[in-house]
Amino acid sequence: MSASSTAAVSDTTATIARPVVTAVERHVRALCERHAARLQFHGWHHVSFVRDKAAEFAAGNGSDVAVVETAALVHDVNYLVRRNSTAAAGSGLRLSILAGAGVALEAARWIDAIVDEAEMRTRHRDITREAQALSDADTLFKALPVTPVVLAHRYLAENGVSLRELANKIVGEQRDPHTEGYYFYSPAAAAAYSRWATANLELWQCIQESLDDPTVSRLLTAVA
Repeated sequence: MSASSTAAVSDTTATIARPVVTAVERHVRALCERHAARLQFHGWHHVSFVRDKAAEFAAGNGSDVAVVETAALVHDVNYLVRRNSTAAAGSGLRLSILAGAGVALEAARWIDAIVDEAEMRTRHRDITREAQALSDADTLFKALPVTPVVLAHRYLAENGVSLRELANKIVGEQRDPHTEGYYFYSPAAAAAYSRWATANLELWQCIQESLDDPTVSRLLTAVA
């Protein structure tokens, strides 16, 4: 769904009722807890953080808070479908969860489009306000100073990727949005968190460089 068609849906769709949002939350949390061993990085700790910050950013940019909150709750269900996958891989499960919670089909399709639009690897400067709020929340989780220290090893284990692959992914996906000035869409988020984002990106660029040093490679092999 294009940005213009997504906007058209948002103009005609009423906000999602709070009991429906709560039903989505219960379903997603139950899935996260049932599959906690598989979702070491993208588990409930991640989903709940993104949900809280996405709602905050949505309130700030004038988008539909309940829709953004619901999108945040289902934005990473693709990791239950296939490890190391894109958001689109979770579309079927996402729509099933939303339907089961009582989200109307039109609104569910809108939410599914928001999730795809907000994805780091493909997002651009002119995504919709709802996608901006979701993207800023998810991006902030990536940029937190504690994430590479406490959670990076969980990402490696969850997705079956190497440290080099993760470093290449982070730098490859985040360098252009950072350089071109839309790493965060919210001015408030940019003001509060850009220093963290810059430090995080620099760290992963340094990790990329270090992995080309044979002595570092021997070190990592020894401690693996």
